[in-house]
Amino acid sequence: MRAAIYETFGNPADVTKLGDVAQPNPGKGEVRIRTILSPIHNHDLWTTRGTYGYKPSLPAVGGTEAVGTIEAVGEGVDAAMIGKRVAAGGVQGSWAEFFIASANGVVPLPDAIADEAAAQLIAMPFSAISLLDMLNVRAGDWIVQTAANGAVGKVLAALTDAHGLHLVNLVRRPEAVAELTALGMTNVVATSDADWVEQVKALTGPGGARSAVDSVGGEIGAKLIDVLGQDGELVIFGTATGAPMPLNSGALIFKQITIKGFWGAKVSTAMAGEKKGKLIGELVTLAAQGKLPLPVGGIFELADAAKAMDAAQVPGRAGKILLRA
Repeated sequence: MRAAIYETFGNPADVTKLGDVAQPNPGKGEVRIRTILSPIHNHDLWTTRGTYGYKPSLPAVGGTEAVGTIEAVGEGVDAAMIGKRVAAGGVQGSWAEFFIASANGVVPLPDAIADEAAAQLIAMPFSAISLLDMLNVRAGDWIVQTAANGAVGKVLAALTDAHGLHLVNLVRRPEAVAELTALGMTNVVATSDADWVEQVKALTGPGGARSAVDSVGGEIGAKLIDVLGQDGELVIFGTATGAPMPLNSGALIFKQITIKGFWGAKVSTAMAGEKKGKLIGELVTLAAQGKLPLPVGGIFELADAAKAMDAAQVPGRAGKILLRA
């Protein structure tokens, strides 16, 4: 079958190419899915560079999420699943004509969810909703997030609105303020403004934010301590800059701030099946109602995988870059 592969780690646009690999066969409890569309996530790019928490054996087929149609089932799987259109996340090798997924992990899709949204329904949205589930917040509290114009940031904005929470959306580019405002997002502040911390404090009020979520790192991530209230929490979701955080020890001590990391893959693995099903059900419902922002920035054929990797690394792109098998 055709697949987007890489034989060495490096810049995804340089090392990713079209290749021929063996078509996989489903094992016990598994299904083989014919890929329709598969997104390029930041963690896919990090994996291709060899800098992610998971390092595949080489040569490797990229991709960790897709929408497709079940084409074959393994032992112990109901054959009635064949032909069903499903979304699958947390898989390996979805940048290909076919990939394997656990039968228990696929999500059947209603017709109301288009392929372009379904392709990106699990990974980033589930990270956002499980992150929200983990935060120590309740209706009426304030949350501050960086990288608000990213996929997770946009989904988190929709989720907080649905849960009665207040959200401040931080972006690094001034032009991104207008972009997010046009999408209906509120309380958007550019960290390029010298007084952005004061702007955030004016929004949250004297009590400050209950939680802050950082995906940028460096000075911006560190300054989130200043906008948190007493007993607030700072959750590290990512590090776009890769820069260390120069944290203010005094503020951490006197506000009794809690800092913790969030890795969606580990959170998902540890989560009880019943809770996971409940959260995914909420995402499917919101997506079917058109309330989950899952924009697309471009669709590329597998043969143009290198170009797709370039497109996926363009700052400020309109949405997720997808590969069509």
